[in-house]
Amino acid sequence: MNELDPECVHEAVAVFTDANDLQAALDDLQSNGFMRQELSVLADEKAVETKLGHRYRKIQEAEDDPDAPRTIFIPNETLGEAEGSVIAFPMYVAATTATGVVVASGGTMLAAITAAAAAGSIGASIGTIFARIIARHHAQYIQEQIDMGGLLLWVHLREPDMNDIALRVLKRHAAHDVHVHKIPLYGQKKGIAL
Repeated sequence: MNELDPECVHEAVAVFTDANDLQAALDDLQSNGFMRQELSVLADEKAVETKLGHRYRKIQEAEDDPDAPRTIFIPNETLGEAEGSVIAFPMYVAATTATGVVVASGGTMLAAITAAAAAGSIGASIGTIFARIIARHHAQYIQEQIDMGGLLLWVHLREPDMNDIALRVLKRHAAHDVHVHKIPLYGQKKGIAL
């Protein structure tokens, strides 16, 4: 591709059958000059149905659909950070509140520490429940996509020389159905494969 048509959005498209391969490709793309906001995946089934009024039966139906709802892929390390925050925040609030109540009522330091530990433990338990919900939702999202044929990735090509880089990286990480398409910005709604 020598130059990009300014009337179209140009993207590399790929399908992965394994979330680890997708993550490796995302990392590799970013180390080769692609910005995180240029990388998107298909949103979950609920978002697709809300936006389009239907679900895709096969991932191939979404590959070149300009109306396909997109989102960012949440890597495992980010998911772990979110889970940690969800556990830590209720623990902190509960422990701090319990300590404040004991101190305000004239309790001893030992009573404040005991109350903080007990409340913190309860807060952590509540946070753990929320963390499990997050992890389960993420695993369900990945399994939904794989059941439809794979994890779909779109890579925005902002410059002509990015085309070859994107295709090479995607193929290196076990992607299949790798291709480039362009989607007109105005008028026609369907993408045109190059």
